[in-house]
Amino acid sequence: MLRGPQAELLYQVAQRHYVEGATMDAIAAELGVSRPTVSRLLAKARNTGLVRITIAEPPGSQSPTAVAIAERFGIQVHIVNVVDSVSPTTRINMVAKLAAKILTSLVKDESSLGVAWGVTAARVARQLDPVKVHGVRVVQMNGSAHAYEAALPYAGSLLQMYAQAYGNATIVPFPVPAFFDHAGTKEAMWRERSVLRVLNEIRRLDVAVFGVGYPNARVPSHVYANGYIDPGDLSNAIADGAVGDICTVLIRADGSFRGIALNDRASGPTPEEMQSIGRRLCVVGDPSRSAVLLAALRARAVTDLVCDNVTARTLHRMIESTE
Repeated sequence: MLRGPQAELLYQVAQRHYVEGATMDAIAAELGVSRPTVSRLLAKARNTGLVRITIAEPPGSQSPTAVAIAERFGIQVHIVNVVDSVSPTTRINMVAKLAAKILTSLVKDESSLGVAWGVTAARVARQLDPVKVHGVRVVQMNGSAHAYEAALPYAGSLLQMYAQAYGNATIVPFPVPAFFDHAGTKEAMWRERSVLRVLNEIRRLDVAVFGVGYPNARVPSHVYANGYIDPGDLSNAIADGAVGDICTVLIRADGSFRGIALNDRASGPTPEEMQSIGRRLCVVGDPSRSAVLLAALRARAVTDLVCDNVTARTLHRMIESTE
């Protein structure tokens, strides 16, 4: 096995090209070397096993797992085959790469695209290649402020990445908390014209991209890892049966969400409200989130699923064991 500076260089070049999507010309300029040198380094990374190429199953894949999930829930399923030994970060990046391509195929001129901010949406954004489309609107689907920050720059920069990829699209921010302190405050805000405008935009979305959140995910969910939910509120939600969230709305294993007290203060659209969106692209590259993914499917919040093969197998086993 290669070690030392040469191994570090191979890793750096492979990471930039295969994970981050940088071109060989761009890498050559960064390192101050020629393009053929970068090509040779990438070939060496493959030959030494540092890079392992996997093939994504095409849309409408006929693998038994994909077909079973697709037929059970009436959705499109896209599975990325990933070797078991890869890191959690590499796994989700590989899934995000395919998800970005599928998302771009769904975004047309004058499309309205909803983005539920979070770890998964951020990974997808980094994989987007700019395309020539006109009149696209990028809409923030859930609030992003919380008690410890006046606002979350992360959400704004994330929306900007989507906007830049889709013809410098118009951004529609949602300047409210992810979770309100009081249900009454949310009710009052939901009557404000400036907030109603965004809520109406969300109801009219053509496409939405989102992940699923899980408190104990291997790749930490932003909402749970960064203080958006108080520990007491989370404990109460779990006691109410919550297994995770979609767009910061808590859901149970059966896909239900009503009766979970925290949802009275949540800013995101409910699974029921999401059903008005024509294409709902759910992206999951973490097998530990499979139970929440199953809940999202049962809630009929998903029309298109992109996930890795381990998540798909885990999901399929859960379906077979519970239905």
